[in-house]
Amino acid sequence: MVLRWSGARKHYERQGLLVQKEALEKAEAECLKDEEKRQLRRLREAEIREYIDQKYIDQFAESIRELYPKCPAGREKEIAEHACRKYSGRVGRTAAAKRLDETMINLAVIAHIRHTQTNYDELLSKNFERSEAREAVNNKVLNVFSSWHGWTQLAMRNEVHFSVFSVDNMTYLGRLNT
Repeated sequence: MVLRWSGARKHYERQGLLVQKEALEKAEAECLKDEEKRQLRRLREAEIREYIDQKYIDQFAESIRELYPKCPAGREKEIAEHACRKYSGRVGRTAAAKRLDETMINLAVIAHIRHTQTNYDELLSKNFERSEAREAVNNKVLNVFSSWHGWTQLAMRNEVHFSVFSVDNMTYLGRLNT
């Protein structure tokens, strides 16, 4: 081991290891010898991760279909793939979503409705504040949301009222019994 005195820190600091040239060459040769095995293992593990991720997306889509039986055919897969995209920071990548938590599924569906069924993105491009744009499209989002859920307008009026609202850039679906 190579140590060097640090005057500023008043102790020896490790700089590295001294090895014989032959030992270094032997280690490099051994590393190169099993490179193919390690590469195959990495490929196999990547395939397994891809399979697990696809299975999760399929389960997320099935949960959407169960909760939203009137959602247009095939749309549940589109929502799941978007919400669960790796490294996206979207709701589908959260721990709660991986448990197929109903709230997280609702949030993914609401976000999809907001971006694809309303003029929300257009309002944002016209410099509306996010909260103002969400408030402007709230009724449309709720109408599509309730129709996909299979609720009738009468049931919505008589039994349960919903509101989509934002606090600190987080979207919530509020449910108020009347």
